[in-house]
Amino acid sequence: MSTARDEQEPPPPSCFYEDTDSSSDTMFSWSKNEGKKKDPELFQTVSDGLKRLYRTKLFPLEDTYRFHDFHSPALEDADFDNKPMVLLVGQYSTGKTTFIRHLMEQDFPGMRIGPEPTTDSFIAVMHGDQDGVIPGNALVVDPKKPFRKLNAFGNAFLNRFMCAQLPNPVLESISIIDTPGILSGEKQRISRGYDFAAVLEWFAERVDRIILLFDAHKLDISDEFSEVIRALKNHEDKMRVVLNKADQIGTQQLMRVYGALMWSLGKIINTPEVVRVYIGSFWAQPLLVPDNRKLFEAEEQDLFRDIQSLPRNAALRKLNDLIKRARLAKVHAYIICSLKKEMPSVFGKDNKKKELISNLGEIYVKIEKEHQISPGDFPKLSKMQELLAGQDFTKFQSLKPKLLEAVEGMLANDIARLMTLVRQEEAAMPPQIVKGGAFEGTNGPFGHGYGEGAGEGIDELEWVVARDKPNYDEIFYTLSPIDGKVSGAMAKKEMVKSKLPNTVLGKIWKLADVDKDGFLDDEEFALANHLIKVKLEGHELPADLPTHLVPPSKRGQM
Repeated sequence: MSTARDEQEPPPPSCFYEDTDSSSDTMFSWSKNEGKKKDPELFQTVSDGLKRLYRTKLFPLEDTYRFHDFHSPALEDADFDNKPMVLLVGQYSTGKTTFIRHLMEQDFPGMRIGPEPTTDSFIAVMHGDQDGVIPGNALVVDPKKPFRKLNAFGNAFLNRFMCAQLPNPVLESISIIDTPGILSGEKQRISRGYDFAAVLEWFAERVDRIILLFDAHKLDISDEFSEVIRALKNHEDKMRVVLNKADQIGTQQLMRVYGALMWSLGKIINTPEVVRVYIGSFWAQPLLVPDNRKLFEAEEQDLFRDIQSLPRNAALRKLNDLIKRARLAKVHAYIICSLKKEMPSVFGKDNKKKELISNLGEIYVKIEKEHQISPGDFPKLSKMQELLAGQDFTKFQSLKPKLLEAVEGMLANDIARLMTLVRQEEAAMPPQIVKGGAFEGTNGPFGHGYGEGAGEGIDELEWVVARDKPNYDEIFYTLSPIDGKVSGAMAKKEMVKSKLPNTVLGKIWKLADVDKDGFLDDEEFALANHLIKVKLEGHELPADLPTHLVPPSKRGQM
């Protein structure tokens, strides 16, 4: 016999359940042995698992305690299905739009570049079959795009929001969000007509990488930019910094600028970890001051590798963000319950509300001790007090243990098991990497480090070691070779003179002993000394011996 509660609370939509029949193509499954629910939960994909965990376990807690009114709108399917996104943030004329143009090697609809503040809109640059622009009001009603909840920021924002679509290979793997340049002064913040920092925080929760761009000539961080960076405080793990236009200054000045940037950031990003800063000139024009060309090449390669890794790590990022959201939702529920518990039933509600808001810090401490919660999991005190001022405390819900237990179970069990599915998906799928555009220029002779270190001589017909082999032969014959070979003990006496650690010399021996007979002939000994030179010059040793370094007499044996 059904109760009134059963009639009031229908089960979640069928789209959040999988067929309970076990089948050979199901990648992962587990059972829940709690209460009445006996059917096993079967997840076909990580995305499916995340959607279902959110809808059936986390969303009910968020909805009951008005999480969406305080922190972040509810997630939708598109938030779990969308491609990795990169958010570019910076003051005007730091090269944000040019950076996107550099990555894609192609103009995009709505693009404007100039020394003055040109980009006055948020532009989501995404893949499409044809070039085109979707205006903000149409964009936020498209269920296939992850922007529907931006509707809450109103027309003032939506009139400054658009999606630029174009067929570009880079956009097949990632989407890029261009943002308006940040100016200094109170007038600029007011004239926007919407909460700029809140919009950026909304994007920060959903993107995979946040890139802060700085101009080497304009390191001053305006008040609004400081506010924006502080709004991104909970997303330091996604944050990277680019010091752009670094080719316009010399080496000595660049060192000073870099130090000044780190000092400025240290005052705003108040964490013990140092933010990763990439130095370079991210556009397809000649370097004005080419002194630091190698540094810029190395930095660009590091940044490109970081961006290229985003598709591979997208599932883990979404899983990590869901965990952060669940921890915040739990703390929020405890705060709301504590406030509800302290409210009088009849008289003095307004005065009590003011008192509770004023003493919210003490409530934080009480919850922290009672539930063993880390202080870092609590929302910002001043922001929470501001939001609570506009709420009706009498409509808050009291504690519902089952909702909290469901989220606890999700964090303790379901998430850990879903991690296993992430690894299974990674193993089953081909490596995912961003391709096309500037990323293609990192291969071949113009790739960073090509023809250097262990790669020296890669395009030459002659064995590169032969250049110095006469010098190595003189040393070889002083070691009294027997049958044209020296033993490991004899070779060691000479190799340790390099002062390299034994672990490194052991790797060099392994690479140089091509025929694996435990001895080195004159060619192998010369190769060992060549690899020692490579290491001493600051290059890394290869994991396997490159073909061009194999001694000529051994090439038929490999």
